[in-house]
Amino acid sequence: MTKRVAVVLAGCGVFDGSEIHEASAVLVQLSREGAQAEVYAPNIPQMHVVDHVKGQPTPEQRNVLVESARIARGNIKDLATLDVKGLDALIIPGGFGVAKNLSTWASQGKNCSVCKEVEGVLRAFHAAHKPIGLCCISPVLAAKIFPGCEVTVGHDTECEQWPYAKTAEALQELGCRHVNSQVSQVHVDQQNLLVTTSAFMCNAPIHQVHDGVARMVQEVLRLS
Repeated sequence: MTKRVAVVLAGCGVFDGSEIHEASAVLVQLSREGAQAEVYAPNIPQMHVVDHVKGQPTPEQRNVLVESARIARGNIKDLATLDVKGLDALIIPGGFGVAKNLSTWASQGKNCSVCKEVEGVLRAFHAAHKPIGLCCISPVLAAKIFPGCEVTVGHDTECEQWPYAKTAEALQELGCRHVNSQVSQVHVDQQNLLVTTSAFMCNAPIHQVHDGVARMVQEVLRLS
């Protein structure tokens, strides 16, 4: 039977929403594997809107669900309507929207809170023993909700290739086990059915990011 996978987005654009290349890579690989993607996003205001040319916030106000619909080509549902019973797995791409809209990680780090609907969905899949795929910054959601889990956000030593490596330290402070990995690799937490990959946490060529995301999707489907 065709596997049905919920994909949760956080807006549209790396600096204030979902990272578009990561989201696209997830959807492409699900299609390639013969799985059915069902795209969701919370119906909430964005933290802010960023001009992606200037890299600066603007006075605009936008909605996470409405912006996410751009990536989903309009085929999207309010996250509040998600029913875990009819789905086989969950995947959340990265992008700063995860840290700004799906949680408050961008402003509060390890002391953040997670959006109520997002936390509810993560807990529902976890309780149902259904796999969860997370890439880039989105593993912080699991680290916050499931203490003791294992994830990767790439490397734990900051350098030009790994500009966000301090995230690993924050995850460890939450009681999470961080596993160093290369951009094209994934880490599987068998106990919690979490599959993570670093994606654009690494300053890497886009095809290598795509390779890692593809492997994440393949592992999620294998576990489902």
